[in-house]
Amino acid sequence: MIEAVTRTAGVLDGRIAAFLARETAAFEQAHPRSRAALQGGASGWLGGVPMHWMKDWPSPFPLVAAEASGSHLIDLDGHRLDDFCLGDTGSMFGHSPPPVAKAIRRQARHGLTYMLPTAAALEAGRLLSRTFGEFRWQVALSASDANRFALRVARGVTGRRKVLVFNGCYHGTVDDTMVMLEGGRTRPRPGLVGQVADLASKAVAVEFNDIAAVEAALATGEIAAILTEPVMTNSCMVLPEAGFHDALRTLSRRYGAVLILDETHTLSSGLGGYGRVHSLSPDILVVGKCVAGGMPAAVWGLTPDLAARFAAYDAARPEGHSGMGTTLAANPMQFACLCATLSEVMTPEAYARMEKGADRLAKGLSAVISRVEAPWHVVRVGARVEFICAPGPLRNGSEAARAHHPRLEAAVHLGLLNRGSLIAPFHNMMLVSPVTRNRQIDRLITAFDAILTELFA
Repeated sequence: MIEAVTRTAGVLDGRIAAFLARETAAFEQAHPRSRAALQGGASGWLGGVPMHWMKDWPSPFPLVAAEASGSHLIDLDGHRLDDFCLGDTGSMFGHSPPPVAKAIRRQARHGLTYMLPTAAALEAGRLLSRTFGEFRWQVALSASDANRFALRVARGVTGRRKVLVFNGCYHGTVDDTMVMLEGGRTRPRPGLVGQVADLASKAVAVEFNDIAAVEAALATGEIAAILTEPVMTNSCMVLPEAGFHDALRTLSRRYGAVLILDETHTLSSGLGGYGRVHSLSPDILVVGKCVAGGMPAAVWGLTPDLAARFAAYDAARPEGHSGMGTTLAANPMQFACLCATLSEVMTPEAYARMEKGADRLAKGLSAVISRVEAPWHVVRVGARVEFICAPGPLRNGSEAARAHHPRLEAAVHLGLLNRGSLIAPFHNMMLVSPVTRNRQIDRLITAFDAILTELFA
C-alpha cells in the first residue's frame, strides 16, 4: 500500500529520483562547453538566454547549439543529436531545406525588406491557395500575430466581443486565449506576467469535444469566433471525436460565429494540413511555424465570402490605424521562403516519407510500452508522434493536464537526450521529417526501451 501511493504513472517515485540524479550528472559531465558559455550571465541576456523558455528543457542547463542540418543538430560540445524536436515544428521539414537555403541566398542579394509587394509575394498567394484551399491571404511574422489579426476581423464583421476557446488550448501568446475552465467558469490562467485586463470578459473556455457546451456558449449571442486547433496539441495530444468538427461548422453557422482553424502544429497531418486532409471548412485558416521552411512567417486566410464581408466592414469603419500588421511582416525574404517551401519542400512525396517514418516510430514506442506494461499510450497525427504517461485516449484539456507528470517526463526526456535523441521540451512530442532516417527512429526506440525497462523494472 505504501508503495502504491509513491508511484507516478506506474513508476516508483524513488526510482524516478535516482534515474534523474544519474542522468543529470551524466549530462553535466558531457556538456562542459555549453555550461561554461551560459554561466555567470556574461552573455548579457536576461536570465542568460535570449528567450526565457530556452531554460525549460529538462536538462540542468540548456544545450548551446552550434549548427543543424537535415534531421541532426550539433551542440557546442560536439555531440551530434538525432533531432525529433525540429524547433518544435518550426523545422518540421528538416533544418535548412536546400530549396529554402538557396532562396535565402538569392533574395539576400536583392534586399531584405521594402514594404512593397514582389512577384514572389503574388506567386506565394497562388501557391497558398493551391496547398490549403481558396482563401484570401495575409501574412504575419508569427502565428500568434496571425491569430490576433484573425480575431480582430471576426469581431469586426460580427460586432461581438468574445472568442470561444477550448480548455488547455494553444494559440501562441494571444491574450484572449490565456484562459482556463475552473469549476465551470472561465478564469485567467495562473502565472501570466503583468496581466491587467479581465480576460474572462473577452473569452469563454469550454472543454474540447463537448458540443453541448459549445452550443450553450454560442446561444448567448456574445461569441464572435470559435478559435481551435483541429487536434489539441502543446499538452498531451487530444484527438477530435467523430463528428466534432462537423458540429463546430454547423453550430458556428447557425449562431453567426466565425470559425477559425489554427493549423500551426497540425501541418504534420498531411499536405494542406488537417483541414485539407479531413475536408474541414473554416472561415479563417491560420498557418505558422514551418510554412516558410523555418523562416519567421505565418499566414492567415479568409474564405471569399468572409473576405467580402470584411471588405464591406473595412470600407465603412472610421479612418485610423487598423491595429493589424507589423513593419517587417510581408518582407521579400518571407515570400522567397514561402514559394520555395510550398513548391519544392512541402510535397506529397515528403509527406509520404514522413508518414512512413512516424508510423514506424509510433509502433515502436507502443511496443515498448506494451512490453513493460506501462499504463501509457501513444498518439500520432501524421508526422507528429507523442507518448503520453497515462491510459488513453484523452477526451479534453482537463484530462490532458492530469496526464502530465513533469518529473517523470523530464527523466525520460533527459535519458533520451543523453542517448542521442532530442525531443520537444514542453511535452512528449516527436516529429519525423522527410530526411529522418530509419536508423535514427530505431535509435530513439532503443533508447526509449532502455529507459522504460529501467524505470519499470
